[in-house]
Amino acid sequence: MKRFLNVIVLFALLVTGCASASTPAPTIVPATEAPTKAPAATAIPQTATPEPRALTVFAAASLTDAFTEIGKEFDAANPGVTTTFNFGGSQTLRTQIEEGAPADVFASANQKEMDALIESALVNKESSQVFLKNKLVVILPANNPAKITSLKELANSGIKLVLAAEEVPVGKYSRQALDLMNAAFGADFKDKVLANVVSNEDNVKQVVAKIQLGEADAGIVYTSDAVAAPELQTIEIPTEMNVIAKYPIAPLTESKNAKLAQAFVDYVRSPAGQAILQKWGFAAP
Repeated sequence: MKRFLNVIVLFALLVTGCASASTPAPTIVPATEAPTKAPAATAIPQTATPEPRALTVFAAASLTDAFTEIGKEFDAANPGVTTTFNFGGSQTLRTQIEEGAPADVFASANQKEMDALIESALVNKESSQVFLKNKLVVILPANNPAKITSLKELANSGIKLVLAAEEVPVGKYSRQALDLMNAAFGADFKDKVLANVVSNEDNVKQVVAKIQLGEADAGIVYTSDAVAAPELQTIEIPTEMNVIAKYPIAPLTESKNAKLAQAFVDYVRSPAGQAILQKWGFAAP
C-alpha cells in the first residue's frame, strides 16, 4: 500500500513539472503613460503671389518722360501691375481708341480729342479732369548754326523751321502763338514764319528729334520737351504771346481694369504724381 502511494505522489510531481515547463508564468510589465499626441506642425506663412494685371495708357507724346517715370512708381506701389504706354499725337491716339485699340486710360494734350471720346461714349464726361498745364518755347540746335537770338528772327529769309502739323495739339498752339506775335512784329509775321516751315511733324517729339539732328534751325515745342532735351538752346515766348495747353486725363469706359485705371488717374493727380510732372517742366492745373 505504501508503495502504491509513492507511485501516485511521483506521478503527481511529474504532471506538475510538465505543466510548469509548457506554460511559463506571465511577466508583469509596468504600465506606461498614455501616448501623447504629436504637436501640430507650425504653419509657414505663405506670401501670396500678386495677381498679374496689365494697364494700358494712351498718352500725348509730350508726356513720354514724365509718364514713364510715373509708370515705374505706380507699378512699384501696386505689386503685380505692369503699365504699358502708347505715346503719340493726341489726335492719332484718339483715332486708335475710336477704332477699337484696347486702352484703359487716355491723357490728351488738348480738350478737343477728349471731347471727341466723350461724344463717342468712350469716356464719361464726369471722369475727365485737367491734370496739368504746359506752355510753348522755341528750341534751337545746341550749336545754333543760324545764330537765332530772338523770336522776330524766325521770320528771316532762309531760316528752316520745324513745327508739328496743325491737327496736332502743339501744332495748333504754335500757330495760335504766331497769331499773337503779329501784334508785336507786324501783321505779316505769321505768314513769313510759316513760309520757313520745312516739315510738319505728327507729334512734338518728332519736332525735338529734327532739331537734335540739326535738320532745322528752330522748332516750337512745349516747355516740358525742352526740359527733357537740356542740350538744346531755347528762346522763351513771353506770356502775352504764349498759349497755355491744358491736359485732361480719364479712364476709358471700355477698360477691362476700371478700378486700376482710376487708381492710375488718381496717382497722376496726387502730390507724388504732380511732383514728377513738375520735375519734367509741367505746371499744376
